[in-house]
Amino acid sequence: MPNPTEIRLRRVERRLEVAFDDGSSFSLPAEYLRVESPSAEVQGHGPGQKTLVHGKRDVGIVALEPVGNYAIRIVFDDRHDTGIYSWETLHQLGREYATRWPEYEAALAAQGLSRDLRGRAGKGRG
Repeated sequence: MPNPTEIRLRRVERRLEVAFDDGSSFSLPAEYLRVESPSAEVQGHGPGQKTLVHGKRDVGIVALEPVGNYAIRIVFDDRHDTGIYSWETLHQLGREYATRWPEYEAALAAQGLSRDLRGRAGKGRG
């Protein structure tokens, strides 16, 4: 599995840039990282339990914390901080962004939800 050679937080742009030793590099939006968080809160505890997170268009990243030599914990400004993003997970999210993002947007539309904070008639948790 590739290891990161550089991790750079772009707070203003709300992006995380990650370069890997296999030559790949990704610029990942904070919103994408938040809605795809590897936390149990988002992914659930088993297959088919993933929560469709909405209302995170304007979410930002306030901190990155190292977890050993294999991952980072991302602290978001909506107080979500339980996702541990392994190097493998970050690499996979980067590789699969072009597929995952449109699927996410389609799932929101199918549920009548929005990327905006007040996602459905003023209701919204995510």
